[in-house]
Amino acid sequence: MSALFPALADGTSGDVRHRPALRFGDRELTYGALASAAGATAERIAGAGRVAVWATPTLETAVGVVAALLAGVPAVPLNPRTGERELAHIAGDSAPRLVLAGADDELPPALAGLERIDVRVAGAGDAPVGGGGLPAEPGPEAPALIVYTSGTTGPPKGAVLPRRAITATLDALADAWAWTGDDVLVQALPLFHVHGLILGVLGPLRRGGSVRHLGRFSAEGVGRELGTGGTMLFGVPTMYHRLAEAVGGDPELARSLSGARLLVSGSAALPVHDHERLFAATGRRVVERYGMTETLMNTSVRVDGEPRPGSVGLPLPGVELRLVEEDGTEITDLDGETVGEIQVRGPNLFTGYLNRPDATAAAFDGDWFRTGDMAVRAPDGQVRIVGRKATDLIKSGGYKIGAGEIENALLEHPQVREAAVTGEPDDDLGERVVAWVVPADPAGPPSGDELADHVAARLAPHKRPRTVRFLDALPRNDMGKIMKRALHG
Repeated sequence: MSALFPALADGTSGDVRHRPALRFGDRELTYGALASAAGATAERIAGAGRVAVWATPTLETAVGVVAALLAGVPAVPLNPRTGERELAHIAGDSAPRLVLAGADDELPPALAGLERIDVRVAGAGDAPVGGGGLPAEPGPEAPALIVYTSGTTGPPKGAVLPRRAITATLDALADAWAWTGDDVLVQALPLFHVHGLILGVLGPLRRGGSVRHLGRFSAEGVGRELGTGGTMLFGVPTMYHRLAEAVGGDPELARSLSGARLLVSGSAALPVHDHERLFAATGRRVVERYGMTETLMNTSVRVDGEPRPGSVGLPLPGVELRLVEEDGTEITDLDGETVGEIQVRGPNLFTGYLNRPDATAAAFDGDWFRTGDMAVRAPDGQVRIVGRKATDLIKSGGYKIGAGEIENALLEHPQVREAAVTGEPDDDLGERVVAWVVPADPAGPPSGDELADHVAARLAPHKRPRTVRFLDALPRNDMGKIMKRALHG
């Protein structure tokens, strides 16, 4: 059985086989049942070369990915909401031999040419996995997953994630978060991204703990699962925003969140305003971490460290991180103000983009990976993300301005529900700061001057929005990230 999941090796003996491993809604698999179901599928796909997984938020997806890892076969998680053209590109680029799906899943025409294997979990027992059907486990550099990026600047690229990147990240997070087999993780994240799949499913299985997936996020579901044995919650800022909205009027939800051992937010920055609202209602701080598809996790606030809203913490064990100027010069100042691009290196990195040696070469500065994320570092080394280089770094009047800190300031205004900040060309300033605001009361929004003065009073005059535009809602993707390119579209 795979060294990725030590608990599965013991999943057919002793007390381990009866321990809950996966629960999706009212469907559950123990470690014994998971070993049986995943092992049976692994024997069927061994030697397949590469397999696609129709990644619905179900037991079948989790079992299918575990089966691929047991078989030593790279898995390509597919987003069921992907459009036909993009899905055809991913299928053509990754060239899987077959697709794993639930028996009730209806697959789109773009996958019609692939052999289909239905993942069976119903009736999975505690029988041991057949010993003769699985190949020897691949080495640490062997590809485990091929996860496609969002494709904001062109067709999606397949990031090839080796087995050592998964183990390095999950073990580093275990150190930072004191994550053990006694933890019960609650989440409702998509399983075609690294957050929901690698951290949210493979993470608990590597530790020998369990995961309860809600299927669809709701504050009620979070409260119920944390109130009945859940110890950890993984979510994205949109989820924590909704919890912050609900918790003030829901004492039971407040109690459940207060009782959790660890609340983790990722995939985008959690606004400071939501940090403070959740802390005021529960007495618990949300921990932020920072990563991306190509690097898995780079930094995190430690569970035993000082909580600091807006910080994504320190580099994880084994990860090296630096900030650089546009010309590649390393920034050595730890002043909390000097903005630079994050570059990282370590065992958590991918091996390259599938079929794209040009893109792989462009993504690296020597052996340092160019993240495209802009940040500052505090005197103690803590990292604070200020935005993406392509969309969130605004050069105005000779200043480098990070959009994230302006967004946080806007969200402190009582009449602002949501906010995004971008830059637009300006003949005088080079770029001007533009605020896109969803008002708390659409019938009575604050004035643009009021919001600009609000920002200037909290940050600096050169960071004030020069233009304020009001919207009914901000465009977001499946992970809740604001799609800023669509704002100018």
